[in-house]
Amino acid sequence: MSDRDLDLQLVERVRQGDQRAFGILVEKYQRKLMRLLSRMVRDQHEVEDIAQEAFIKAYRALPQFRGDAAFYTWLYRIAVNTAKNYLSSRNRSMPTVSDQAMNDDDEPDERLVAHDIATPETELLSKQVAIAVNQAVDALPEELRQAITLREIEGMSYEEIADTMACPIGTVRSRIFRAREAIAAKLRPILGTADDKRW
Repeated sequence: MSDRDLDLQLVERVRQGDQRAFGILVEKYQRKLMRLLSRMVRDQHEVEDIAQEAFIKAYRALPQFRGDAAFYTWLYRIAVNTAKNYLSSRNRSMPTVSDQAMNDDDEPDERLVAHDIATPETELLSKQVAIAVNQAVDALPEELRQAITLREIEGMSYEEIADTMACPIGTVRSRIFRAREAIAAKLRPILGTADDKRW
């Protein structure tokens, strides 16, 4: 049985009054959802509050869940909208990718830099690449930034992204292609890549 089929069975059990089935869904997706929300909201207590609110909203909206999209894709949409509403109610905006990539020392996030660095030169190059990627992603229009983030950070399939963004799969492919081209253009001067090569 696929993950998606299992989720649909659990949803059906919740609809029939089985509270434990929703507990299983929460347990299954809580960490993944918190990780996603941590990219949008810095305060861990706020992340926990938003995640809890998103699960409550999902529980209340389960009668409307049709199963056209995977449960996590549907839950993801609810969580992102909950975070956006939460931040706008406090007159704050979601951090940009370069905000997220910086830690307290204003250094690029270690996850964006290769771990097998041997020399100061390669370490510097890796940091320059990380900063350039984050700046390129920051500069993308919202729909391109969302598509590339869902693909490269969340690891979603093109079909899942199409469901999440409510657009045709061809549009998703086009947005991801355009985002990658924009990132490659920013990296070419750093990497010394020819204009006809992406990386």
